Amino acid sequence: FLGALVAGFAAGYIILGLKKLCVKLPETIEKLTPVLIYPVAGILIIGLLMQFIVEPVMGGINTGLNSALTGMSGTSKIALGFILGGMMAVDMGGPFNKAAYVFGTASIIAGNYDIMAAVMIGGMIALATMLFPNKFTKQEREAGPTNFIMGLAFITEGAIPYAASDPLHVIPACVIGSGIAGAMSMAFKCTLMAPHGGIFVVPVIGNPWMYLIALVVGMAVSLSIPK
Repeated sequence: FLGALVAGFAAGYIILGLKKLCVKLPETIEKLTPVLIYPVAGILIIGLLMQFIVEPVMGGINTGLNSALTGMSGTSKIALGFILGGMMAVDMGGPFNKAAYVFGTASIIAGNYDIMAAVMIGGMIALATMLFPNKFTKQEREAGPTNFIMGLAFITEGAIPYAASDPLHVIPACVIGSGIAGAMSMAFKCTLMAPHGGIFVVPVIGNPWMYLIALVVGMAVSLSIPK
C-alpha cells in the first residue's frame, strides 16, 4: 500500500518529465508520444524504479512494521490494541489506517481474532457525532446522521470533515480515544472473525457487551479532551 502511494506520485511526475523532454521533438515524432513514448518509456522507468528503489525501501518498512506488531503478545496485547486503534484514527483511511487493517485481516487467517476486534473498534469513532451532539456545531450535527451510518459500518473516513476543520485538536483526540477503545477490547478479550461490518457484525463478536462498552468509553474519551 505504501509502495503504491509512492508509485502513483512517481508515475505522474515521470510522465510530466517525459512531456518536457519531448516538447522539442519533430512534429511527426511528437504525434507518437501519447501512444508510444509516454506509455512505453513511462512503464519502463516506473518498473525499474519500483524494482530497485521503492520496493526495497517500502518493503523494508512494511516488514518492519508487521514484525513489530506481530512481536507484541502476552502482556503487550493491551499496548498492541492501543497502537492499532490509534493507527486506525491517525489518518482516517490513509496508509497507517490501511496498514493496521491489513494486519488485522491477516491475523484472522492466523487465528488471532482479538486483533481484528481492536482494529475495528478503533475505526468507529465517527459514531460520536450522534451520541454526543453537544460537542459539535450545528453544521457538524447536520452531517452527523451520514457519519453515524459510516461509523456504524466501520468506515473511518466519515470523520475526515471534522478532522479537517480542526486537525490539531480532532486528530490527537481521535487517536487517544480509538487507542483506549482498542486497548479495552484487548483487555476484555473481545474477538472478531469478520474482516468488516462494524456494528452489524456484533452477533459474531466475542464478549459483545464489553466491546460496546469499550466503544462508548473510547468515544467519550475523545470528546473529553479539551482544546
